[in-house]
Amino acid sequence: MKKKPGRPSDQVKRNAIVEAASRRFFDEGFAATSIEQVAADAGVSKVTIYNHFGDKRGLFTAAVELECEKMRGYFSIDDTPEGTIRERLETIGEGMIAFLSRPEMIQFERRIAAETELEPAIGHAFLVAGPWRMKQAFSEFLSHANDVGELAVDDPMLAAEQFVALCKGMGDLNQRFGRNVTSKERALRINGALDVFLAAYRAK
Repeated sequence: MKKKPGRPSDQVKRNAIVEAASRRFFDEGFAATSIEQVAADAGVSKVTIYNHFGDKRGLFTAAVELECEKMRGYFSIDDTPEGTIRERLETIGEGMIAFLSRPEMIQFERRIAAETELEPAIGHAFLVAGPWRMKQAFSEFLSHANDVGELAVDDPMLAAEQFVALCKGMGDLNQRFGRNVTSKERALRINGALDVFLAAYRAK
């Protein structure tokens, strides 16, 4: 009996393509990555990739979204570890900084910034699929904390942006220009960020 194509097979194939694309984009950047390379890595045809993602930019968006999914557990209301609001925000801050401080992420952002000068749409696609998506997820966490009386946040999107900026501080800039940031420095910066953020937003 001939096996009918089913969704599980399509999903497995799609996952393999996105994972292969993610490795290529992070290792080599957008411009240097070709659909042919990704197809060979994933063991599929170019036609399959076009059918799933439309074009290279669609594939890039899916690859960036895959990376962001690795962070979503930190923002999920259901998956966030129990504890005080400070403890949960500390977990989020530590996870976010560890995620953004990976050498491959720093190198990837450098490449995307350089490629954006030639093709601004690439930078926009990265922002939509990556930072803006993560900001939205974190703002939903903060909105929930406001609703249950743990925080007093009038503008969750602005508060999310402020928290990230406080946690990153100059450490983010230092890393992008080649200076090593120690775990002790990161811990001090995150603790300071928590002090400032909770002084502003803890429910009275």
